[in-house]
Amino acid sequence: MKEIFAAGLPAAHADGVTIDSLGEGTCTLRLPVRGDMVRPGGTLSGPSMMGLADAAMWVCVMSAAGEIELAVTTNFSINFLRKPPMADVVADASILKLGRRLAVIETGIYAADDTKREHLLAHATGTYSIPPTPQT
Repeated sequence: MKEIFAAGLPAAHADGVTIDSLGEGTCTLRLPVRGDMVRPGGTLSGPSMMGLADAAMWVCVMSAAGEIELAVTTNFSINFLRKPPMADVVADASILKLGRRLAVIETGIYAADDTKREHLLAHATGTYSIPPTPQT
């Protein structure tokens, strides 16, 4: 899966995003926070967290439906709930529903050191379109 991740999401891979854990339809991705991800006020930027959440959703779809190059985001929503620290963050993602044409995914973003997952920083949901398979 790591090779699929690097090839399918080169921008996330270049940002240093890694897969901490992977199951069928679930995953945890880690984003190491860098100085260029900071926004005024000394906090992690929203686009950085959005990218992490979307990458986690994509990995979930690949883990459950197989390598589908043309699976794409069709809907994405995020709520920022707490000011994130300037430290690594993780995204825990899981598929809520996997159909033939759509996958609905939920993602929670936490500080990496919040091992009990008590302080949700952001919550995202998304829908991925799964292209039809050719008829044989």
